[in-house]
Amino acid sequence: MNLSYPKVMTLPQLTAWLSPLHAAGKKIVFTNGCYDILHPGHVDLLERAKALGDILVLGLNSDDSVRRQNKGPERPINTYAVRAFVLAHLASVDAVVPFEEDTPLALIKAIQPDVLVKGGDWPIEKIVGRDVVLSRGGIVKSLPLLPGYSTTAIVKKLMGSAPQ
Repeated sequence: MNLSYPKVMTLPQLTAWLSPLHAAGKKIVFTNGCYDILHPGHVDLLERAKALGDILVLGLNSDDSVRRQNKGPERPINTYAVRAFVLAHLASVDAVVPFEEDTPLALIKAIQPDVLVKGGDWPIEKIVGRDVVLSRGGIVKSLPLLPGYSTTAIVKKLMGSAPQ
Protein backbone atom coordinates (compact mmCIF):
# COMPACT_ATOMS: atom_id res chain seq x y z
CA MET A 1 0.00 0.00 0.00
CA ASN A 2 1.26 3.45 -0.90
CA LEU A 3 1.17 5.67 2.19
CA SER A 4 1.47 8.97 0.35
CA TYR A 5 -1.10 11.66 1.04
CA PRO A 6 -1.32 15.25 -0.27
CA LYS A 7 -0.90 16.82 3.18
CA VAL A 8 2.48 15.07 3.64
CA MET A 9 4.99 17.42 2.02
CA THR A 10 8.66 18.03 1.57
CA LEU A 11 9.97 21.37 2.81
CA PRO A 12 10.09 22.88 -0.72
CA GLN A 13 6.50 21.75 -1.35
CA LEU A 14 5.41 23.16 2.00
CA THR A 15 7.04 26.57 1.55
CA ALA A 16 5.52 26.89 -1.94
CA TRP A 17 2.09 25.94 -0.53
CA LEU A 18 2.43 28.35 2.41
CA SER A 19 3.64 31.35 0.39
CA PRO A 20 0.22 32.52 -0.85
CA LEU A 21 -1.31 31.75 2.55
CA HIS A 22 1.27 33.96 4.28
CA ALA A 23 0.60 36.67 1.68
CA ALA A 24 -3.14 36.43 2.33
CA GLY A 25 -2.55 37.05 6.04
CA LYS A 26 -3.38 33.55 7.21
CA LYS A 27 -2.06 32.76 10.69
CA ILE A 28 0.35 29.81 10.49
CA VAL A 29 0.71 27.61 13.58
CA PHE A 30 3.63 25.21 13.94
CA THR A 31 4.22 22.33 16.32
CA ASN A 32 6.48 19.32 16.17
CA GLY A 33 7.14 15.94 17.68
CA CYS A 34 7.64 12.22 17.16
CA TYR A 35 3.96 11.18 17.42
CA ASP A 36 5.06 7.56 17.46
CA ILE A 37 1.86 5.97 18.74
CA LEU A 38 -1.05 8.36 18.29
CA HIS A 39 -3.19 8.72 21.42
CA PRO A 40 -5.89 11.10 22.74
CA GLY A 41 -3.28 13.43 24.24
CA HIS A 42 -1.79 14.00 20.79
CA VAL A 43 -5.17 14.57 19.15
CA ASP A 44 -6.21 17.00 21.89
CA LEU A 45 -2.98 19.01 21.64
CA LEU A 46 -3.19 19.21 17.84
CA GLU A 47 -6.82 20.39 17.96
CA ARG A 48 -5.97 23.12 20.50
CA ALA A 49 -2.91 24.16 18.47
CA LYS A 50 -5.02 24.47 15.31
CA ALA A 51 -7.51 26.66 17.18
CA LEU A 52 -4.73 29.26 17.61
CA GLY A 53 -4.59 30.05 13.89
CA ASP A 54 -5.70 29.21 10.39
CA ILE A 55 -3.16 26.60 9.24
CA LEU A 56 -1.49 23.94 11.40
CA VAL A 57 1.86 22.64 10.20
CA LEU A 58 3.25 19.61 12.00
CA GLY A 59 7.00 19.04 11.89
CA LEU A 60 7.50 15.30 12.28
CA ASN A 61 10.78 13.78 13.42
CA SER A 62 12.32 11.41 10.88
CA ASP A 63 13.00 7.86 12.06
CA ASP A 64 16.69 8.66 12.64
CA SER A 65 15.76 11.81 14.56
CA VAL A 66 13.41 9.78 16.81
CA ARG A 67 16.19 7.25 17.47
CA ARG A 68 18.47 10.07 18.64
CA GLN A 69 15.87 11.27 21.20
CA ASN A 70 16.84 8.46 23.64
CA LYS A 71 13.28 7.18 23.88
CA GLY A 72 14.43 3.55 23.81
CA PRO A 73 15.96 1.12 21.34
CA GLU A 74 12.56 0.03 20.01
CA ARG A 75 11.56 3.52 18.94
CA PRO A 76 10.11 4.56 16.67
CA ILE A 77 7.47 1.85 16.76
CA ASN A 78 5.94 3.22 13.56
CA THR A 79 7.99 4.46 10.62
CA TYR A 80 7.89 8.06 9.44
CA ALA A 81 5.65 7.07 6.50
CA VAL A 82 3.10 5.46 8.82
CA ARG A 83 3.17 8.30 11.35
CA ALA A 84 2.88 10.99 8.66
CA PHE A 85 0.02 9.19 6.89
CA VAL A 86 -2.03 8.85 10.09
CA LEU A 87 -1.38 12.42 11.26
CA ALA A 88 -2.18 13.90 7.85
CA HIS A 89 -5.64 12.37 8.07
CA LEU A 90 -6.51 14.33 11.22
CA ALA A 91 -8.85 17.24 10.49
CA SER A 92 -6.76 19.59 12.64
CA VAL A 93 -3.52 18.98 10.69
CA ASP A 94 -3.11 20.90 7.43
CA ALA A 95 0.42 19.78 6.56
CA VAL A 96 3.04 17.31 7.77
CA VAL A 97 6.70 17.90 6.98
CA PRO A 98 9.71 15.83 8.08
CA PHE A 99 12.86 16.99 9.77
CA GLU A 100 16.08 15.00 10.10
CA GLU A 101 17.80 17.17 12.68
CA ASP A 102 17.49 16.77 16.46
CA THR A 103 15.42 19.97 16.64
CA PRO A 104 13.05 21.68 14.19
CA LEU A 105 14.94 25.00 14.25
CA ALA A 106 15.81 24.99 10.53
CA LEU A 107 12.20 24.11 9.71
CA ILE A 108 10.87 26.94 11.88
CA LYS A 109 13.24 29.41 10.21
CA ALA A 110 12.05 28.26 6.77
CA ILE A 111 8.34 28.29 7.63
CA GLN A 112 8.28 31.51 9.71
CA PRO A 113 5.16 30.56 11.69
CA ASP A 114 3.05 33.13 13.52
CA VAL A 115 2.40 30.79 16.43
CA LEU A 116 4.73 28.14 17.87
CA VAL A 117 3.16 25.47 20.10
CA LYS A 118 4.54 22.65 22.24
CA GLY A 119 3.00 20.48 24.93
CA GLY A 120 3.00 21.59 28.56
CA ASP A 121 6.01 19.44 29.38
CA TRP A 122 8.04 22.13 27.55
CA PRO A 123 8.57 25.39 29.44
CA ILE A 124 8.33 28.32 27.03
CA GLU A 125 11.95 29.35 27.56
CA LYS A 126 13.10 25.89 26.37
CA ILE A 127 10.97 25.75 23.21
CA VAL A 128 13.25 25.58 20.18
CA GLY A 129 12.56 28.38 17.70
CA ARG A 130 10.99 30.65 20.31
CA ASP A 131 13.35 33.51 19.46
CA VAL A 132 12.60 33.19 15.73
CA VAL A 133 8.85 33.46 16.26
CA LEU A 134 8.99 36.18 18.93
CA SER A 135 11.35 38.32 16.81
CA ARG A 136 8.62 38.49 14.15
CA GLY A 137 5.94 39.49 16.67
CA GLY A 138 4.53 35.97 16.89
CA ILE A 139 3.45 34.05 19.96
CA VAL A 140 4.80 30.94 21.66
CA LYS A 141 2.55 28.65 23.73
CA SER A 142 3.14 25.68 25.97
CA LEU A 143 -0.28 24.01 26.14
CA PRO A 144 -1.25 21.80 29.09
CA LEU A 145 -1.19 18.11 28.31
CA LEU A 146 -4.23 15.87 28.60
CA PRO A 147 -3.45 13.88 31.76
CA GLY A 148 -3.01 10.13 31.64
CA TYR A 149 -1.65 9.71 28.11
CA SER A 150 1.96 9.01 27.22
CA THR A 151 3.55 7.16 24.33
CA THR A 152 6.37 6.02 26.63
CA ALA A 153 3.81 4.53 29.07
CA ILE A 154 2.02 2.78 26.20
CA VAL A 155 5.31 1.28 24.95
CA LYS A 156 6.21 0.10 28.46
CA LYS A 157 2.79 -1.53 28.82
CA LEU A 158 3.17 -3.24 25.44
CA MET A 159 6.62 -4.49 26.43
CA GLY A 160 5.20 -5.91 29.66
CA SER A 161 7.19 -3.65 31.96
CA ALA A 162 4.35 -1.47 33.23
CA PRO A 163 1.98 -2.43 36.01
CA GLN A 164 -1.41 -3.55 34.71
